[in-house]
Amino acid sequence: MAVTTSDVLRHMRNRPMFLRNLIIIRLINAWWISTFFQPDEYFQSLEPAWELAFGPNSGAWLTWEWHHQLRSSLHPVLFSAVYLIADWASKLLPSGSALRAAIVIGSPKVLQAVCAGLCDYYTWQLAVWTFGPNSNKSYFALFLQLFNPWQWYCSTRTFSNSLEATLTIMALYYWPWRIFSVSVPTPENSEMPNLAMGRFHVRTNLHVRISLCLAAFAVILRPTNILIWATLVIMAYTRVFLKSETPTTRPNLFLLAREVILCGSLVLAVSAISDYFFFGFWTFPPYNWLNFNISKSLAIFYGRNPWHYYLSQGLPLLCTTSLPFALAGLFKPLSAKSSSVFETNTLRVLSCAAFTTIAALSSISHKEVRFIYPLLPILSITAAPAAASFFTTPPAPKSANPTTAKSTRPQLRNKSWLLALLGTNILLAGYLSFLHQPAPLNVLSYLRREYQRIHPTSAQLAQTTHQAPSPPEELFALFLMPCHSTPWRSHLYYPGLNAYALTCEPPLHTLPDTPERENYRDEADRFYDNSIEFLKTELFVPERGMRAPRYIIGFEGIEPSLLEFLASEEGKLLGMKLRRVWSGFNGFFNEDWRRSGRMLVWDTGLYGNAPIDKGV
Repeated sequence: MAVTTSDVLRHMRNRPMFLRNLIIIRLINAWWISTFFQPDEYFQSLEPAWELAFGPNSGAWLTWEWHHQLRSSLHPVLFSAVYLIADWASKLLPSGSALRAAIVIGSPKVLQAVCAGLCDYYTWQLAVWTFGPNSNKSYFALFLQLFNPWQWYCSTRTFSNSLEATLTIMALYYWPWRIFSVSVPTPENSEMPNLAMGRFHVRTNLHVRISLCLAAFAVILRPTNILIWATLVIMAYTRVFLKSETPTTRPNLFLLAREVILCGSLVLAVSAISDYFFFGFWTFPPYNWLNFNISKSLAIFYGRNPWHYYLSQGLPLLCTTSLPFALAGLFKPLSAKSSSVFETNTLRVLSCAAFTTIAALSSISHKEVRFIYPLLPILSITAAPAAASFFTTPPAPKSANPTTAKSTRPQLRNKSWLLALLGTNILLAGYLSFLHQPAPLNVLSYLRREYQRIHPTSAQLAQTTHQAPSPPEELFALFLMPCHSTPWRSHLYYPGLNAYALTCEPPLHTLPDTPERENYRDEADRFYDNSIEFLKTELFVPERGMRAPRYIIGFEGIEPSLLEFLASEEGKLLGMKLRRVWSGFNGFFNEDWRRSGRMLVWDTGLYGNAPIDKGV
């Protein structure tokens, strides 16, 4: 269908409204999510951001990756700024108000919701650029993105992968797609980038620089993101798999290479300076990340997956009900004979980027669905033609008779399938948002309330200084569960709320494929191997100096072992009398047997001001 000036103008008028509405939806999304997913949401972003904002005595937990400079500082720098703004705003409230903590704790969600809204918006914008502003394919791309359960579950979480997905689709939108095609129909007086042949125009050149800078930030954030951009650059220079001759002159290709070098160098300099001030010396986290995870094979310490994981599990989990359309779009980008050369080539490039990324990441032993998260917007766009074809009838040719003009719009069909897929997505998103692992967040809310009740003076002081009292008042909480099963200071909030959790440092001192590495057991492993022996010989021993805690937090499966330990001679010396004071539902199932059942809080009976027994 031809693109008219009125179509473009209507699209331009609607863009601000769409962006506003998408951000509002994601703000609701962020507020709605009340469950725990994976530790990196907190320990690779919010914990270093907390320390950066409030200082080294604020109680943040920096994991081993930060001590070995494996992560870029740019990600936590964003959230540290948000923390400082939220902390300043919270001080306008009365001292001691619990709302102060809620504002600071919730502030990263606001920034991430904006990022998620931008991800949806630019997915739609790239679809419009590919299919045209009056194409129902563009709206199906937005529909698939907006109602995707994975997008709902993860987009507002503070993973680096979530920000990577946003940066990637924004960079793809500003990418100079004209180099893949002869021309693109552009109405006169259109504000869309000029795709005419010849040297880069000023506006197009600006878009190229925006694209390359955003892409460079995505690569700094997650080095594997370079797979997407390597695919685009190779296809731009070789024209492999593309239709038509290249419309781009050799000088233009040299200009593109120049812009890649300039923009990459600029972002690299910004990243290096940020890392220097964050770590205190010059370092290059992408190299450290590749060295530790690939060369030293430390990534497999956190799990080993079969080569077909992304095909058999990753893509189905990422796409859920849109998987059939995504596969159709990836393997048959030429299925619509009426597609323009530009549309065909754009879809081919996006498909090749997805294939390259999945193939390369499949060669790495440790795999997670979120590692291919940046492909979701791409898959939403490539799936849109198949989804639009299945759920709508093609528009009839326009009639000269005004009375029949309304019949030219596409009509929905297969409505029962559409409702079934939509209902499935809503059920999945609802379950994951409310019912799957809510206890890790709820238990920290309980501990904060208890700290406010027991130590009101310290809680008020912490809201002003964010510095832990010296010496610590007590060991307030001991977490006996798999490492990083809950957030940390980003949700504990009070620096005086002294806590300890089992660790899971990888065997940095060992070589790959050695018996020492194969037999290595971290602290959490040793606890679950033999809980009673671990408590006797490692945790509560004089040389360690571990004080008896006020509260012990764990999953209900460890309760028999705790009681047996306290009945032993070593346990009796501690004088603990365990009493359940809080119990939290944690979902109907868990993939980790150690996290099965309810999460419990036991009062040890060693301190005053114990909570009232509610019979939990």
